[in-house]
Amino acid sequence: MQDPHVIRDAFAERFGYHPRLIVRAPGRVNLIGEHTDYNEGFVFPIAIDREAFVAARSRPDTTFRVYTAQFDQEDSFTIDQIERRPDMPWANYVRGVVKGILARDLPITGADLLISSDVPLGSGLSSSASLEVAVGYAVQLLNNINLLGEELALLAQGAENSFVGVQCGIMDQFISALGRADHALLLDCRDLSYRPLPIPPDVRVVVCGSGVHHNLGNSGYNERRAACNEAVRLLRARMPKISALRDVSVASLTANADLLPPTILMRARHVVTENQRTLAAAAALERADLVTFGRLMNESHASMRDDYEVSVPEIDLLTELARAVPGCYGSRLTGGGFGGSTVSMVTISAVDGFVQEVAAGYLAQTGRTADILVCRPSEGVGRATAV
Repeated sequence: MQDPHVIRDAFAERFGYHPRLIVRAPGRVNLIGEHTDYNEGFVFPIAIDREAFVAARSRPDTTFRVYTAQFDQEDSFTIDQIERRPDMPWANYVRGVVKGILARDLPITGADLLISSDVPLGSGLSSSASLEVAVGYAVQLLNNINLLGEELALLAQGAENSFVGVQCGIMDQFISALGRADHALLLDCRDLSYRPLPIPPDVRVVVCGSGVHHNLGNSGYNERRAACNEAVRLLRARMPKISALRDVSVASLTANADLLPPTILMRARHVVTENQRTLAAAAALERADLVTFGRLMNESHASMRDDYEVSVPEIDLLTELARAVPGCYGSRLTGGGFGGSTVSMVTISAVDGFVQEVAAGYLAQTGRTADILVCRPSEGVGRATAV
């Protein structure tokens, strides 16, 4: 866990004065509901206790100086000339958020920012969204701007869509902005309505990082989104009122499967069934039926592996190892896929054994070390207390 006092002192050492404020925004893990958000469907994430911190102080000019401790790199730009930096990918998340604020005709000055994050990179835990939300929140506080949680999430999503070039949905930024301690959020990605549901106190959410790092901008993520859009276009021949796969039921997809090429049908089938699973999983959690919740997690993984084809052998192995441990209710790929992490629901008394057995099995079969995090559902973006 990061110490805001250490971050404050690092800022002072870097820039020669103390920050005015420090903010934090969490990463997230999605319990179920994958690749449904950009199809206007349902997701069920928690914010986790791994966070991006941003220490910040305004400048009297239009320059942003941004330092990341994670890469030991500094970026500098002015607000009247914000362009993408292919040589420094992390900087584009910052630049995109600042450009998004300016696009809303909100007056801001330059700033010095220091970023420190312990959200694992490329692990499907939304390191990018936590950075975007933290930067957006810090800049708005420095300039006395009032962006509500939903608006901040949309601003951060827009930066990733239009500036970074990843056509992500709203889930990652939303949970980073609006997460609630000890709860998951059932989020409707069409109207952004949400309902917090408590995580039972006798279970833990365990994330297992595969060590296979993905890069959504260079992966098949955008291709999957394009396939979903194509499915909607083709299905409209008989279902003219649909605007997204959210509007398609399992029965109607089956009845109109002949309209879709095989691969497009597979992609659509995952999204349509995943929406159904997510609502059923939320209902199961509400009644503390963890057996049903775990079964739905397992079914979700099979759908991502077989229909959406975003899993990899290392992720499949981690889910198999997890399910073999007594006390694990279910396990699945979480995040965009093509590597990253699994999420498992484990009874609290079995957590220590789970961590040992999964780590040992994964190392023995792959030679890789699994990065295993026992996560606590946490609050969304907010101010740290060191300043």
